[in-house]
Amino acid sequence: MSQKLSDRMVVLSGNSNRSLAADICSELGLEPGRADVTRFPDGEISVTLGEDVRGKDVFVVQSTCPPVNENLMELLVMIDCVKRSSAARITAVIPYFGYARQDRREQGARVPITAKMVANLIVASGADRVVTMDLHCEQIQGFFDIPVDHVYAGSVLVDHYARKKMTDLVVVSPDVGAIKMARAYSRGLGARLATVDKRRVSGEKTEIGFIIGEVAGLHAIIADDVIATGGSITAAAQLILEKGAKSVFLACTHPVLCGPAVERLQASPAQEFAFVDTIPVDGKLSGDRVVLLSSAPAFANSIRQIHKSASIGRNSL
Repeated sequence: MSQKLSDRMVVLSGNSNRSLAADICSELGLEPGRADVTRFPDGEISVTLGEDVRGKDVFVVQSTCPPVNENLMELLVMIDCVKRSSAARITAVIPYFGYARQDRREQGARVPITAKMVANLIVASGADRVVTMDLHCEQIQGFFDIPVDHVYAGSVLVDHYARKKMTDLVVVSPDVGAIKMARAYSRGLGARLATVDKRRVSGEKTEIGFIIGEVAGLHAIIADDVIATGGSITAAAQLILEKGAKSVFLACTHPVLCGPAVERLQASPAQEFAFVDTIPVDGKLSGDRVVLLSSAPAFANSIRQIHKSASIGRNSL
């Protein structure tokens, strides 16, 4: 007699995105695993499991979004707790992988490669596998010495815009680095493709130059993996309208929304902000222009296939 999924698998969650973890469990037909993640009076993280995970396939869902260091440390402590509780396998499900933008050293720069250091910490804590979505740089998969399953949000966002049945579409990459993502979206929607010339001056400031491609008379979708302070994407939206676009829509996998991002987005001319729920928006940005899209089906599919030792397939376009 075969065992039920719930007898062999446990999905636990830290505090970073409990609503997404609950949605993933609902997609899998599981009750969320019982884990108490609290703080000692001095701020140290305490994790206590409320169920036996010995010999089970355990998935720990935790985005390393702001507060980044708190959420990262929660993930590491949870993995260590599960490992010491004799789980058969531990998969870190990281919908948003923080520190991903610190992935290399510019020539002559005396800076760390923090993305690699974080990968080392996750491996050292006891994770056997990682699942994440839309890494800022795909090469970060190679920073891990364990298997990494890279899930793509392309189908989630493309399905959303396809339902609008808009014609005269152009997908705009906000910079050269996002051109691969924009190309996938344009192919999925049968839309044209353009890109914005952006130069980063510092960690907080960018300069918008010109648009490569035609946007005049078209409905523009600006697609990016991360909106942090919102400066470059809102400046790009304004420039695109000045160049004659009919309308502008903003699509983003990871709504970090730090610093002045909310104020910039609210003041922007974009008709809609479509965010994937890898990071909870928590009412920071609301209204008729905000659309939240669920990544739970994509992560649930990945978890189910990993548990069965089956191919996940390329959840992309």
